[in-house]
Amino acid sequence: MRKSRHASFKDLVTENKRELLSNQDEIERIEKKLEERHTKRA
Repeated sequence: MRKSRHASFKDLVTENKRELLSNQDEIERIEKKLEERHTKRA
């Protein structure tokens, strides 16, 4: 875990957005996995 106590909420959001944009492929893969889990339950 990074030390993020000194960062403001806005800084954390900006950092998260940057990471999300760089991990778009990973996010899509995770979303597909989540969708499959929800489909199995339904």
